[in-house]
Amino acid sequence: WASKRLGVCAGEGSAWGSARPLMKVIEVSGHGIPWLLGTFYGLCQSDSSAAREVLLNLLFALVLDLVLVAVVKGLVRRQRPSHNKMDMFVTISVDKYSFPSGHATRAALVCRFVLHHLVLAVPLRVLVVLWALIVGVSRVMLGRHNVTDVLFGLLLGYALYSVVEYCWLSPLSAPTLFALW
Repeated sequence: WASKRLGVCAGEGSAWGSARPLMKVIEVSGHGIPWLLGTFYGLCQSDSSAAREVLLNLLFALVLDLVLVAVVKGLVRRQRPSHNKMDMFVTISVDKYSFPSGHATRAALVCRFVLHHLVLAVPLRVLVVLWALIVGVSRVMLGRHNVTDVLFGLLLGYALYSVVEYCWLSPLSAPTLFALW
């Protein structure tokens, strides 16, 4: 019920239908493909071993996120809300399911990763957190997800960062991987 009422951008004729293009831009900012391509590009262009280590771990985190979300979606198989308009950017078969929100997991994961590994002024740190929350809210507003899909996604992404930190790849723990770069 709440998800349907909050899906105010689910279609052009919705209450906030005119905001749909903006919500779709926010949607793309949390999509896996731009994050994977951008991280891979940064990894290839980096001339610093410290930056390569961070970027390689971000790439590892993003791949882990995509795999985990696909597995959970495949197991749970919760259908997307009925008011969802299937016009998503580059989707795969498990994306017909809504639980959990992959955009929300990715946003929370990237948020924690960035806050831990980049030195940012407080206003920028606040913007990173707001971005993660806005990505989650946009998923409900677009009618892509139920509120619970997004909340669980945010929690899963937050927890997934701890796994990435625990399994941190370094030149000592994964020398072959670092030899490639």
